[in-house]
Amino acid sequence: MNFFQPAVFYTTVNHLRDLPIESAAEIAFAGRSNAGKSSAINTLANRTRLAFVSKTPGRTQHINYFSLGGQRYLVDLPGYGYAKVPGAVKDHWRELLGEYLAERAQLCGLILIMDSRHPLTELDLNMLQWFLPTGKPVHCLLTKADKLNRSDSIAVLRQVTQALAQMAPNYTVQLFSSLKKTGTEEVEKVAARWFEDAEKKLTVGG
Repeated sequence: MNFFQPAVFYTTVNHLRDLPIESAAEIAFAGRSNAGKSSAINTLANRTRLAFVSKTPGRTQHINYFSLGGQRYLVDLPGYGYAKVPGAVKDHWRELLGEYLAERAQLCGLILIMDSRHPLTELDLNMLQWFLPTGKPVHCLLTKADKLNRSDSIAVLRQVTQALAQMAPNYTVQLFSSLKKTGTEEVEKVAARWFEDAEKKLTVGG
C-alpha cells in the first residue's frame, strides 16, 4: 500500500473556525487553477475520484480534508488565480487560504503544484515568497511532465531547482505525471519525512 492510499474524505471547511481540532499534522496541496492538483492527489491516493477533477478551473472552492489515519491529514486547498471566479468569492478564498497557510500550526509542509510547461508563474512566485516567513518546507510537483520530451523536462527541472535554491534551502522540486504515474514514490518519501518530523516535535513538546 502506498503512503497516500488510506486517504478518505473527512470534511469540507469554509471558515477557519471549522478547522479540525483533532488534527495533529497536515500536508496541504496548493496550486494555480488547472495545474493538475486534483489529478495529482487522485494519482497519489491511487483513486480516480478522491479529489474532484473538473475541466472548469476553480472548482475547489473550500478547504477539503482527507484523513490518512493516525491524526494525519491531506488538505486540498482552493486553486488560485482563476479570473472568472466572482470577486467576492475570490476575496474569501484569498483570505481563507492566506490565513490557513500563515497561521495553521498543524501544517507541516506545502506541496505546490505547477504545470511543467508553465512553471514559476507570477502567482506561483507570489505564493512561494509569501509562504517563506513560515519557515516550513515546500515541495513542488512539476505536473504533466509526460507532455515534455526528455531534454525539455531536464531543462525545466534544472531551471526550477535553481530558482527555488535562491529562495530557501527547504524548497524542493521534482517532475510528476498523473497520466504515467511517475514521481509518486518521491512525493511519498517527502510527505513521510514531514509527518515524522512534525510528530517528533509534538513528542518533544509534550
